[in-house]
Amino acid sequence: MVIVKEGIYWVGTVDWSIRNFHGYVTHRGTSYNSYLVVDEKVALIDFVKAPFAEEQLARISEVIDPKKVDYIVANHAEPDHSGSIRRVMEVCPNAEVIATERCINTLLKYYGGDLKITPIEKKPTIKLGKRSLAFVPVPMAHWPDSMVSYMPEEKLLFSNDAFGQHLASSGRFDDEVDEAELFRHGAKYYANILLPYSPLVLKLLERVAASGLAIEVIAPDHGPVWRKDLAGILGRYGRWAAQKPTDKAVVVYATMWKSTEWMARAMAEGIAEGGLQVKLMNMDEVHRSDVAFEILEAGALCAGSPTLNNNLLPQMADVLTYLKGLRPAGLVGSAFGSFGWSGESVKQVQDCLGDFKVETVGEAIRVKHAPDRDTLALCRQQGRLVAAAVKERIARG
Repeated sequence: MVIVKEGIYWVGTVDWSIRNFHGYVTHRGTSYNSYLVVDEKVALIDFVKAPFAEEQLARISEVIDPKKVDYIVANHAEPDHSGSIRRVMEVCPNAEVIATERCINTLLKYYGGDLKITPIEKKPTIKLGKRSLAFVPVPMAHWPDSMVSYMPEEKLLFSNDAFGQHLASSGRFDDEVDEAELFRHGAKYYANILLPYSPLVLKLLERVAASGLAIEVIAPDHGPVWRKDLAGILGRYGRWAAQKPTDKAVVVYATMWKSTEWMARAMAEGIAEGGLQVKLMNMDEVHRSDVAFEILEAGALCAGSPTLNNNLLPQMADVLTYLKGLRPAGLVGSAFGSFGWSGESVKQVQDCLGDFKVETVGEAIRVKHAPDRDTLALCRQQGRLVAAAVKERIARG
């Protein structure tokens, strides 16, 4: 149990050992945050992942007899947020569960049709005593069922998945965690979870700014609570959601016998000569979610693969399929690769880049067997063209 504000407690759990979160590598684990508000009436905000139910209940019991919980707010039905529902409801038998209609439908599918849950359409707000909670649906940020809960008296936003990080730490607040780590994991979280919904994120940020809604604390469902640098995370969300190009390029590739790697290195050299920062990423060495993180604040993506059995190497097919789902925007780039027999991979890379609207620069470069000096020179020139295209986009604003 940790005090967030007087009468408001963190009663969540920290998962130090998790390393995979539905395809996103979590090098630093995560937390499943839950919050307890004790007033004339008592409200629990969100459940936790199922294996941590007893830990959540133990923390609640440090503060109050769980039988005294009057309301449980389910902001989101995904199992990392809702897995403890059955156990918590057993121990909090007097609690009324409140959620969006879509969240209710999903919870019933996951946990059985006998759950009794009140839709927010019937209770858009609840009065706890000195404090209240208002429920705001935010569909597709990042599931259709999602909502946030706002406590105006404390200027506190229980933000669900927004503004979170997969970051296990002993500190519960942003000012108790290394700032570089905090924003790095915030960016990685945005890139891998919220990036596809960037247009919606922009609209929500604009609505909050226009409403004049006062927020002094943001309590997400993963990672530390924001109480110090709200401007920092809100500003970054605006920048990430806008997806404007920067002077950085990512070159991602897979290789069999180093031919495609030599081409990737030459292209990276050309990009650097053109004045951009460049990140060279070999898919034998890195994870798809780290590529997404690097692309979040980039202006270009170049991708290369040799041909295996008339197709891309599997690790390139993996990362390109993953990026297609995340829908990064505003990128320029180029396709390249080598082959021994048939050589379909380069066109497939180019098609994949087209699927998420990367504006390709010049002609795709395709070489049989190993690249010679002329081919490597062509790759360097292609890199310079990519850099020039990014700079032109930046200049246009």
